[in-house]
Amino acid sequence: MPTLLPKDDDNHPIPAMRLKDGGAHTIAATGTSARNSTGFAATTKVVSVYATVPVYLHFGSSSVTAAATDHYYPENTYYDFAISGGNIGKGPHSTHLAVLAADESGTVYISEKE
Repeated sequence: MPTLLPKDDDNHPIPAMRLKDGGAHTIAATGTSARNSTGFAATTKVVSVYATVPVYLHFGSSSVTAAATDHYYPENTYYDFAISGGNIGKGPHSTHLAVLAADESGTVYISEKE
């Protein structure tokens, strides 16, 4: 099957994604839940997240909130998250990420990928 992905030295496709123009988001992580003000594009399937402090994460709609019972995400970690249910039309598509600082305040950086 042909691919446009870059290939390694053994000619195997490298699963790389391009950063989406206009798809950079920043959220101030504090003791109060906060989310990205602009939703993720309907075509975005993956977002990368980096946090300067430990936070709790919750993906969802424009009304999503994060709580201390949500997924814990450590500081100084860069990770990719799928935000759709796979094939288009299958499963929910998250448009927002809510964060709550676990201890001290910091910043969460999000990059949409295509």
